Amino acid sequence: MPVVNLTDVTLRRLRPVPGRQITYIDKTLKGFGVRVTEAGAMSYVLTLGRDRQRIKIADVGIVPLKDARTKAKTILAEKLLGIGKPETSPTFDEARTLFLSVCEQKNKARTLYDYTRILKRHFSFGSKPLSEITSQDINRRIDRLQKTVSEQNHALVAIKVFFRWAQRRHYVDHSPCEGMQTIRRQPRQRVLADVELAAVHNTARKIGYPFGTIVQLCILTGQRRSEIAWLRRSYLNKDSCTLPASLTKNKRDHTFPLGPRALSVVETLPADGDLLFPARRGDKVFGGWSKCKTEFDNACPIEPWTLHDLRRTFATVHAAIGTPPHITERLLNHITGTISGVSAIYNRHAYMDEMRAAMTRYEEHLAALFAKP
Repeated sequence: MPVVNLTDVTLRRLRPVPGRQITYIDKTLKGFGVRVTEAGAMSYVLTLGRDRQRIKIADVGIVPLKDARTKAKTILAEKLLGIGKPETSPTFDEARTLFLSVCEQKNKARTLYDYTRILKRHFSFGSKPLSEITSQDINRRIDRLQKTVSEQNHALVAIKVFFRWAQRRHYVDHSPCEGMQTIRRQPRQRVLADVELAAVHNTARKIGYPFGTIVQLCILTGQRRSEIAWLRRSYLNKDSCTLPASLTKNKRDHTFPLGPRALSVVETLPADGDLLFPARRGDKVFGGWSKCKTEFDNACPIEPWTLHDLRRTFATVHAAIGTPPHITERLLNHITGTISGVSAIYNRHAYMDEMRAAMTRYEEHLAALFAKP
């Protein structure tokens, strides 16, 4: 770290160095200095103690140099006299590791997976102290996701949750995400036409495992893509499947029947391990959604659609073939709807026979649809 005589003139002459963050140490006050990022942001810092703890005092341009130096002297004096305790802030990587370990204890596996993926992929702040991460730092990373609004919203939610947690632990005084809002989107209404659904199904069969198989099971069962991706052999029982509360959106166990076509797809899956759709490396679950969906769309050029549209199409087809609404809701694991209020509390009938009958009619309808030229 270069040592300089920090003056107002010196500050104006400091320039960023591409690819590096440099701290210029003041000759006149031990540990006091100015940190310059590669983007040109400058802040007053104080390095002290055996562990070389670095404390951010203020941003250059907001607080005058003399005031920042006075604050640094006060902190040094308090430490020397044992008065007070200097503010500490862990690095982003340190805080993220702790945050994810806490999430592992109280959140669903899917939530933990999403937080881990998003925080590591989109917010690589590394050894930067949490107290030095600004709103501009967050915005720059969020702006990179403008072409994928859904991912942008998910990223913002994840980083806001992270910094709220950090604030509760007093790692930061204020969250740099305060005031940031997700983008509101119109509710999706896309339902695939018969010819489109047949095209998606046929393409899924050609592409095969893993993504094509996931698409097939989304069509055949109506379950969410995350629930299909996280399927385990231990969830299967002959001609039914039970999703644990830790995996479902409404945090309730969900048992639904598997028709002959769905069972035939399951039987073609590799017999390695409990996870039906593991990632290529390690014991993690499949996660190549974006790349695989792009490749799928190139092979199946219909109007833009999402995997969740298959769930909406599933419900629409059931309505068309005469499935009672409350049975469709059971198949979809919806809490609200036809059976709600007091009835939802006292009506514990599983409706498995009715769901099996509905799935039989549904698969027969699909068989006729997919057989059309």
